[in-house]
Amino acid sequence: MIAATSPTSHSDLPVDSANLPGQVHRKHWQRALADAITDPTELLQILRLNPELATAARRAAALFPLRVPRGFVRRMKPGDLNDPLLRQVLPLCDELHVALGFGPDPVGDLASRAAPGVLHKYQGRALLIATGACAVHCRYCFRRDFPYAEASTTRSQWRGALQYLAQDPSIHEVILSGGDPLSLNDHRLLEISRDIEAIPHIRRLRIHTRQPIVLPERIDSEFCAWLRGVRLQKIIVLHTNHANEIDADVRTACRQLAECGATLLNQSVLLAGVNDDVPTLVNLSESLFAAGVMPYYLHLLDRVQGSAHFEVEASRGAALIAAVAEQLPGYLVPKLVREIPGERSKTPVLVVA
Repeated sequence: MIAATSPTSHSDLPVDSANLPGQVHRKHWQRALADAITDPTELLQILRLNPELATAARRAAALFPLRVPRGFVRRMKPGDLNDPLLRQVLPLCDELHVALGFGPDPVGDLASRAAPGVLHKYQGRALLIATGACAVHCRYCFRRDFPYAEASTTRSQWRGALQYLAQDPSIHEVILSGGDPLSLNDHRLLEISRDIEAIPHIRRLRIHTRQPIVLPERIDSEFCAWLRGVRLQKIIVLHTNHANEIDADVRTACRQLAECGATLLNQSVLLAGVNDDVPTLVNLSESLFAAGVMPYYLHLLDRVQGSAHFEVEASRGAALIAAVAEQLPGYLVPKLVREIPGERSKTPVLVVA
């Protein structure tokens, strides 16, 4: 899944020296990213919701900041506190409750650090924390407490990360994650991809990103020129939880990514009050496929502290997927999985007949 920046690296916006005021003006997507809503009061005002909710929202946002692009907010229904898109981003007092079994590192990221910015959990692939910046802060983010300042693949640490990848010939796939790697500008993405391409045993580049969903303007002509030029096999794993996230601009962005030669997959998180019913999951798979994206994973919630109100029990998740499978062809049914620290792959949650 895509992971948002932690509060300690909240200022780590994708503003590179080539895009600072007085040099080259920011591109449209960078302006939109910088203009994201970060004040709970403003979000409530735009959606015509009770302003008294702002007090609790600010308390929760003090632990994990609010950030949501305005274009994503426009897909929400004004006046509806239970809008499934709003529920994913609005800070709630529920986040302040300490829940047993929930913690700061629910998937064992810290134990899997193999080099600066490199997580190596699974055979054949390694993950690079390319940046701590993200376009949207999802309230269930499993890396909301991740120490990005010390564990990201910064420019100064990049050589160490490359050296680790180069010395292990069993690594055939590199995953760019974060944060969101598309928060980096195109020049930096080009530098990263060229360095990875120079390692002979790397075959595939996988990118985990939510930006084509929440900030589709990121997929512009310059980005497509970079992606088209990547010589490795390209897989882009999007993060979409509800069909309402997919509008005309998102469909256009997905089409452009596919035209650049990328295989498009989607991973979702099963979230209470967002997508934990059969019609919503069926509609999500249908909408993704209509946009050229294959449903891939449906994750049970990673138990990060502050997210317990989103949890759906594994048994209910299995029942939901079994019901979805009765309505859709097999290729539209995502695999229901959970991540268990120390395991060598995602763990399937079995559907009992």
